[in-house]
Amino acid sequence: MAELAPMKKPAPAACPTCGKPETAQARPFCSDRCRDVDLNRWLTGAYAIPAVEEPDPDDEAEMGEVLPLDRES
Repeated sequence: MAELAPMKKPAPAACPTCGKPETAQARPFCSDRCRDVDLNRWLTGAYAIPAVEEPDPDDEAEMGEVLPLDRES
């Protein structure tokens, strides 16, 4: 059988704001400052997912003018 190489220790998690290693006190951030920066981004909508609104099918203005049918009978 082939010998297995020992597994490497995983790299320490990085702060999502600045990329420095996280600390136990501010996990998953490296400091309270980075935690506050992230909170501010959430509160100001920087992390919002842009949405495209579809036209409302009940809106008559977009449907145009409805003309009567000419029936000869």
